[in-house]
Amino acid sequence: MTETTARVPRPRDPADAADVDTPAKPADTAHAAARVPRFVAPLLRRPTPRVVSIACLSALIANTLIVITGGAVRLTNSGLGCPTWPECTAGSLVPVPSLGYHGVIEFSNRLLTYAVTAAVAAAIIATMRQRPRRPVLIKYSWALFFGVVAQAIIGGISVRTQLAPGWVAFHFSFSIGMIAVSWLLWTRSRESDAPAQLRARKELVWLARTLVGAVGAVVVVGTLVTGSGPHAGAADAARRLALNPTDITQAHADLVFIVVGLTVALWFALKATDAPQQLVRATRDLALVLAAQAAIGYTQYFTGLPAWLVLLHMAGACLTWISAWRILTAMRTRP
Repeated sequence: MTETTARVPRPRDPADAADVDTPAKPADTAHAAARVPRFVAPLLRRPTPRVVSIACLSALIANTLIVITGGAVRLTNSGLGCPTWPECTAGSLVPVPSLGYHGVIEFSNRLLTYAVTAAVAAAIIATMRQRPRRPVLIKYSWALFFGVVAQAIIGGISVRTQLAPGWVAFHFSFSIGMIAVSWLLWTRSRESDAPAQLRARKELVWLARTLVGAVGAVVVVGTLVTGSGPHAGAADAARRLALNPTDITQAHADLVFIVVGLTVALWFALKATDAPQQLVRATRDLALVLAAQAAIGYTQYFTGLPAWLVLLHMAGACLTWISAWRILTAMRTRP
């Protein structure tokens, strides 16, 4: 018969306790979090879909705002407020008093480039750290980054060429392309990666694509109207586009009539085919924006092109462009 004895556990040596991983104290965790700016913390963690969507939306907002502020630079004749690039003036990165308010306006617009860069960087970080990764979002966010680099180069050339109207028009048109990419990035961030399913007939999808193309043509020709008129960019820039202002304005108006016709046709077609109400509302909203744009456009034409109305018209052009893309992207869904 064997005798069994109970084993008494040996008391733990205090020195051994140091080798055991213990959770951080709440105070330590709070202290570590305090070292990271609050707006950066969500990006350093694995971002949620909502955080990714917000980062992508910030890129859209920033790319739209810089178009409007760029218009303010042009309309106040401040395009050469900072006569050199990348410096504001020879030997100074910031405007000097002798440049007056024109230098401040132009330099402020240049500073907004950093806000655009920060917003695009946030979108890149968010999409790269998201799990599972979504290649389409990474592709669009990096496309915006290279677009920002290209815009800096185009802007520099515009200044170096003393605001050559062709480069200024290209600068604005490129910005419109950046808005389109930003819209696609934000839209896809709120969708899944499932195969797209059409919500309307194929013929109507093609009609929506034609509408987007026509709106793009209106915006581009609008830059030519501005480049041939009194708000071409700088009071001392004698060169203007070699276009008759009346003729190019008429061409711009003709394209607007085409856009209005396409919008009305699409609205009736969507109603006739019992398309989803979201599509009908999006088309109606574009029609309302076009009506407002037409009112502003005719008012500025008959009142001698006051700068503040022209700026409002430029902001409306961005809204028109986004509204057209809203219709096209609403033509399909990804469940």
